[in-house]
Amino acid sequence: MTMDYFDFSPAMMTDMYEYTMLDAALHDGTASRNCVFEVFTRHLPLRRRYGVVAGLGRILEYLKDFKPNESDLQYMHDNHIVSDDCINWLRNYKFHGSIWAYREGEMFFPNSPILQVEGTFGECVLLETLLLSVLNYDSAIATAASRITSAAGNRPCMDMGGRRIHEWAAIAASRAAIVGGFAGTANLAAAKKYGLKCIGTAAHCFTLVHDTERDAFVSQINTLGKGTTVLTDTYNIEDAIRTAVEVAGPQLGGIRIDSGDLATMAQRARKQLDSLGATRTTITVTNDLDEYSIAALATAPVDSYGVGTRLVTGSGCATCNMVYKLVERENGAGQMAPVAKKSFGKATTGWRKRALRSYQYGLAQGELVLAGSQKALDSWKAPAEYGDTKDLLICAVDHGDVDESLMTRDALFAARDYHKAELAELPISALSLSEGDPAINTETLNI
Repeated sequence: MTMDYFDFSPAMMTDMYEYTMLDAALHDGTASRNCVFEVFTRHLPLRRRYGVVAGLGRILEYLKDFKPNESDLQYMHDNHIVSDDCINWLRNYKFHGSIWAYREGEMFFPNSPILQVEGTFGECVLLETLLLSVLNYDSAIATAASRITSAAGNRPCMDMGGRRIHEWAAIAASRAAIVGGFAGTANLAAAKKYGLKCIGTAAHCFTLVHDTERDAFVSQINTLGKGTTVLTDTYNIEDAIRTAVEVAGPQLGGIRIDSGDLATMAQRARKQLDSLGATRTTITVTNDLDEYSIAALATAPVDSYGVGTRLVTGSGCATCNMVYKLVERENGAGQMAPVAKKSFGKATTGWRKRALRSYQYGLAQGELVLAGSQKALDSWKAPAEYGDTKDLLICAVDHGDVDESLMTRDALFAARDYHKAELAELPISALSLSEGDPAINTETLNI
């Protein structure tokens, strides 16, 4: 099925209760109350030491078309989901509010106010499911990608996970992986949409369909050139390398190893290639890699990694457990006031937030989350004890006006560069792959 088969707008990528709440709020008058919602996570999954924000650019793309179409409205009418009054209101829906967010590539920690949405209750409540869907998945993939590329060091990592995940999620994963430091993808749709480097030559079936491995290599090299990368472990790696160099000469671009003891195979392959004069032929390894197996390959003569299943499933954490909570609203007197849950284990902090990161000697020391009225937040000055500070929230939507510069290819690669720089400013413990406490602490102050 193509996306055209599904005749609905992004405004239907939500839970039903967003619309039933809207319907009731329209009837009792609270839909027009000004509100502030925030996205945050109470804890990092699997006791990871940091998270990486990704997905803001995709959210802004969706927001531009976030309005139920006539087919959507007819469906809601026919299935008695909302009243006719609500359907008439939805015909004129447009998000006129503002969104402040951590930029893509930014680190987040428990209680970081990753996204802040301000507008009327009616406008904001409909965004919840879509915002969480994008941020939870994309940030999980970006975080996994960051851990994987940190383990890889200067060796590039490429996304090869499209066949292991939902077809649309695969495109989102390719994009999020770039934020976390990946160099490109095997997914053509993602490469086209986001202007990514795309990689791929041949699979085992290509070797198997030919009468001999030599025939397969001759065909590939004649078609794609001597600089191509051949897959060498269909039968016997040593024989395959010898045959590939005989066919392409020492100009053979690369080999890929997809099975076995990758460290040992890479070492033997490097020695053999060098002995045959193919000293510049690169070695790529694949086969269910993650940050741990890549870290174990640090001393092996590997030039690049292809990462699939573990990347697109968040390396064990396919979500960040982010939530979307109302923290401030206009009361019956027309004044903005804080609201908060007191549920056991799920308590929240009222008021909108201002987030800062403190630094000393160029290293991040902590995250400071201020809670208070807009006037109090604007006037607060950091005491000297916090050292240098940086505000973390940027304006992505200003009273309905979307900052389209945050949706571009340049913005995506700028997010990757920004993430790399920010990672270098965290305490070195952040790079540890073992479970542990967040790399920096988050302090919340009510002002």
